[in-house]
Amino acid sequence: MEGPYIRIEETGDVIPLTETVTTVGRGSGVDVRLADPSVSRLHAEIVRHGPYAYVADLGLSRNGTRVNGRLVARRVLEEGDVLSFGAARCRVGGIPREDLAAEVELRRSASPELTRRELDVLTSLCRPALSDEAFVAPATAREIAADLVVTEAAVKQHLLRLYQKFRIPEGPNRRVRLANEVIALGLVRPLPPAERAAHPPRPGPAERGEPSSSGASPARRRDTDRAAREADGAVVNSDAAPGIGGALGRAAGGQANGTGQRVS
Repeated sequence: MEGPYIRIEETGDVIPLTETVTTVGRGSGVDVRLADPSVSRLHAEIVRHGPYAYVADLGLSRNGTRVNGRLVARRVLEEGDVLSFGAARCRVGGIPREDLAAEVELRRSASPELTRRELDVLTSLCRPALSDEAFVAPATAREIAADLVVTEAAVKQHLLRLYQKFRIPEGPNRRVRLANEVIALGLVRPLPPAERAAHPPRPGPAERGEPSSSGASPARRRDTDRAAREADGAVVNSDAAPGIGGALGRAAGGQANGTGQRVS
């Protein structure tokens, strides 16, 4: 077959890529239809620009898109790359090879390998920042635990591993810097309007009628503060880490200065 194509490994079907955008999913209106239940109705698209092609995950599936086993949001494709849409595997071919001199070859940005639970933690962490609200801080470990129905200690362990995987150094605003990095890599996307309505921003402790950390005993506050510093690197302050529009950092600073609470 001449020109770029995609081969579905389960069936062996070979489908040529369109001249512009080839849609992939489980729905009846897509160009490449995959029957696996882990694939969303409109899962991803493959976009062509001249001799090049890239795959873009549309952020509408919990199972994501992988290229050669690595979770991606958008990735330029090369001859023979294996694409995984959920559990469905495909292979691309017919893409011209291009030999670039070593000194001018650009290394493609790669996100670290993530487990399903780590991706859930990142999604919950960044969900407030991807809402329509302005100056929203990323979720705390306690809020993530409540969202995923796990213990706060388990969330903090996941966060520590994620700091290492994304190479987020210790210091102020560590949780904010992780959220900025994840959003910049495109690993989490804004929720579609229907899902956004189903996941409204979480109320703070005061709105939930819970006592603030300032009302706890000194010993309990010290234990909470120590756990927060171990998981987050430091107390969030108004010196925001640079990020997407600076909104995450400013929001974190406002939370610390406005309530006096330390972020766990």
